[in-house]
Amino acid sequence: MSRVDWRDWHDDYDDPASSLSRRLRAVQARVREALDDRPPGEIRVVSLCAGQGRDLLGVLVDHPRRQDVRARLVELDPRNTAVAAAAAAASHLENVDVVTADASLTDHYLDLAPADLVLACGIFGNITDADVMRTIDHCAGLCREGGTVLWTRHRGAPDLVPSICERFAERGFELRWLSDPDAGYGVGAHVSRGSPRPLAAGERMFTFVGRQS
Repeated sequence: MSRVDWRDWHDDYDDPASSLSRRLRAVQARVREALDDRPPGEIRVVSLCAGQGRDLLGVLVDHPRRQDVRARLVELDPRNTAVAAAAAAASHLENVDVVTADASLTDHYLDLAPADLVLACGIFGNITDADVMRTIDHCAGLCREGGTVLWTRHRGAPDLVPSICERFAERGFELRWLSDPDAGYGVGAHVSRGSPRPLAAGERMFTFVGRQS
């Protein structure tokens, strides 16, 4: 089990020069693009292991489609969900649902899947390679055709990013954006080009084990 304190982990976001802060800016830019691209009407968003919700909430605070977004942020640490819920309330985002629960369980997303935007940030570096691939497979059920999946993963050895991109391609996703290998972080955006498969109830997509070397 990971011994990371996931509340303290967020402190690096407050340093604009940190790798985590730079990664956040890259993710938020892709979130903004994904929202900009959606047609008129409701935009469904699900965020797995959402932490304090900065990936999404930092964009929605001033995005013109903010009231079109119906989102669910699922995070296990109640200290982080408290921060996320307070931020959503302060921005008057009544359609953002913050849930304190195990984000790996498909049951939390059944009523919103397939979604227009799926956030899987902060996950792929903390689960086994096999679970990374398993989670990507479930993204084919979480994400609607034309929707976007955003993910993060460190670029340290062994670099799993090429295999992640290959797996998404095998599951009918087109690579839209990938951070440079020397950026100090890995961020990817893939757009679904196929019909979503049904998202099965009662399944566990991954198990957190801590930083994978």
